[in-house]
Amino acid sequence: MDTLPTRSFSSPYLYHDLVNDRIRTLHREAEHQRVVNRLLRLKRARRNVQRANDRLRTLILSM
Repeated sequence: MDTLPTRSFSSPYLYHDLVNDRIRTLHREAEHQRVVNRLLRLKRARRNVQRANDRLRTLILSM
């Protein structure tokens, strides 16, 4: 009985599964990074709005 053909049949499937798993992982990581970047942009925008409000308040109070 020769087990080589069985291994040769399962190896491409195993490799294919590993490649697909890696692709899914990369997609998940990329989506996570996009969410993080959106949150950082939102945080920066809120800081900019707060600074603008502070400047406006200071200007109005100095009149």
